[in-house]
Amino acid sequence: MPINIDENIHKSVLLAETVKLLKPQAAEIFVDATLGLGGHAEAILSDSEKTRVLGIDQDLEAIEFAKRRLEKFGDRIQIFHQNFSNIKQVLAKVGIDKIDGLIADLGVSSLQFDSQSRGFSFRFDAPLDMRMNTDSDTETAADLLATLSEFEIARIIYEYGEERLSRRIASRIVWKREQGEPIKRTKELAALVEKAIGSGKKDKIHPATRTFQALRIAVNGELEILEQFIRDSVEILKKDGRLVLITFHSLEDRIVKHTFQKLAGKCFCPPRLPKCVCGASKEIEILTRKPIVPTEAEIEENPRARSAKLRACLKLT
Repeated sequence: MPINIDENIHKSVLLAETVKLLKPQAAEIFVDATLGLGGHAEAILSDSEKTRVLGIDQDLEAIEFAKRRLEKFGDRIQIFHQNFSNIKQVLAKVGIDKIDGLIADLGVSSLQFDSQSRGFSFRFDAPLDMRMNTDSDTETAADLLATLSEFEIARIIYEYGEERLSRRIASRIVWKREQGEPIKRTKELAALVEKAIGSGKKDKIHPATRTFQALRIAVNGELEILEQFIRDSVEILKKDGRLVLITFHSLEDRIVKHTFQKLAGKCFCPPRLPKCVCGASKEIEILTRKPIVPTEAEIEENPRARSAKLRACLKLT
C-alpha cells in the first residue's frame, strides 16, 4: 500500500533537543545516519539556508518517503542507501573528510512498525521478516527460528530481549518445529509466546514484545556494530563537532553510555593494576551527564517516544 506523505508524517523523537545540541550553522555539514522519514534532517536543513545534510538509511521504502519530503532542499540533501556502519565509506564517496555533526536515531521507524508486511509488529499477521534492508540476503527472523538450536534461540531472546523465560519460549518454538509446524508468521509467534509465559494483569506490554525486540536485533546485527559506529562517528567529526544518539532500549543505551565514557578518558582497568593498560584517552566531552528523555507532553503526543534516551558528546581533539 503506498504511503500518504501528508497523513503519515513520522514524529521525530526529541527533535528540538537534537537541533539545540547540534547547533547547526551556515555552511556546516551534518550526517543523519538513520534518515528514516527525514524528520531530523528536515529540522537541521530548516535551521540554516546553507547547511548540508548527508542522509543514510538501509530501508529503501523510507528513502523514497524521505526524498519526497526533503526535495524542497535541492542539492543541500544527499541520500545514500547504506547501513550506518558504513559511514566512513559514504563520506569517502563524496570526498568529505570531516563533518560538523551527526545524529543517529537508533529506533525502528513508524514506517517499519506500521508496515503490514515487514513483520516488525504482531499487530498485523505478516511473515516473520524483520530485515530493515529487505534487499539484503541476510536471514529473516523466520529463518533463524527454523535453523538455530534451542540453546541459541534462548540465548538471543535472553540477551537481546532481556526475557527471563527465554528457555521456555525457545523450547516451544523448537517443539513446534519438530512437529513440522515451524513458526513463520507474527501472529503465530505472538500467540506461542503468550501461551508459553502467560500475561500478568500488571504487565504494561504484550508478553511477546521482548521476544520480537530480540529477534529484530539479531536479524539486523544492531548491537554488534554500535560501538564501532560510535568510534567512527567521533573520528570523522571536526574539532568541536557534535554527536547525538537516541536509543530506545537499555542494551543500546548501555553501549552508548560506556563507549562515551571510554572516549571521554575513563579507565576501565581492574583497580589493582598499578597503571592504566586499557589505553584510555580523552577524545570527547560528554554533554549529557544524564540522558535526555521526552517530556510528558511529547509522550502524550507520541507514545512511541516513551522509552527514548538521548546522549550527546563534543569532539575535543
